[in-house]
Amino acid sequence: MQKQIIITGGAGFIGSHLCERLLKEGHRVLCVDNFSTGRFANIQHLRESERFEVAECNIAKSLTLSNGYRPVELKQVDEIYNLACPASPAAYQRDPVGTLETAFTGTANMCEYAKWWNAKLLQASTSEVYGDPAVHPQREDYWGNVNPVGLRSCYDEGKRAAESLCMNYHRVHGVDVRIVRIFNTYGERMQSDDGRVIPAFIGQALRNEPMTVSGDGSQTRSFCYVDDLVSGLLAVMDSDITEPVNLGNPVETTIRTLAETIIRLTGSSAEIVPAPLPEDDPQRRCPDISLVRRRAAWQPRVSLEKGLRKTIQYFRK
Repeated sequence: MQKQIIITGGAGFIGSHLCERLLKEGHRVLCVDNFSTGRFANIQHLRESERFEVAECNIAKSLTLSNGYRPVELKQVDEIYNLACPASPAAYQRDPVGTLETAFTGTANMCEYAKWWNAKLLQASTSEVYGDPAVHPQREDYWGNVNPVGLRSCYDEGKRAAESLCMNYHRVHGVDVRIVRIFNTYGERMQSDDGRVIPAFIGQALRNEPMTVSGDGSQTRSFCYVDDLVSGLLAVMDSDITEPVNLGNPVETTIRTLAETIIRLTGSSAEIVPAPLPEDDPQRRCPDISLVRRRAAWQPRVSLEKGLRKTIQYFRK
């Protein structure tokens, strides 16, 4: 059955892949983005479809969706994926007040839309709600270890507040919500200068520049390829999970091992050099995905090396 779906942040890295997948499945998609970090190039190839429309809009500023010339008229909406928010530290710290507004007011506006249309709402949360975790791996019932006033707090606390909003709209207004805590995701259409570790390492390796590893590189992350992540978003939307759920790859990798792997796969002569650790940078990050495996029958399938090869090929181009 064809659905009418809204994707906020639809011109971003993950959002554009989600738009593409849902169009391939035959749905109608409205991509909403203010293009602060999203790019027209990510969705240009989708605009040939008559089932795809773009609304340039800041969801924190207005409840009126407009394509720049006229209001977007939607008689019915079946699903909303709220992915709108800068996700890299460089981007969300550039305008921390705007990041908080997007996370809270923008999410409240999407909750109002979901209530109005009786639509399902999937809120993209983040593993950052766990902060620098004292529990490993991170389960959904862990409340986290977050600095509420640090440089990262605009994003960390903004996403925690957004989760609270969604759960209260669910309890008070009966909105059918999904809350997905996304762990590190990578793949094609990432921006090379957004400050995230995989595009930064690939760029340095391809230019044979020194590869800057924070600290001694012993801190860990768990990297999920974007195709797997999109499949997870669809699986959770189709499930009955209303409480927060982790989405990510449970295979843990040190940052130094990641750097060495990228040097090997690119054939680079780059040398690894130490750099200062960012403030409140978590030392270990790995999801427990037993809940989503059990309730939505999802798990990642693309290995880190296979995903890195595809991502490196994209950056070479």
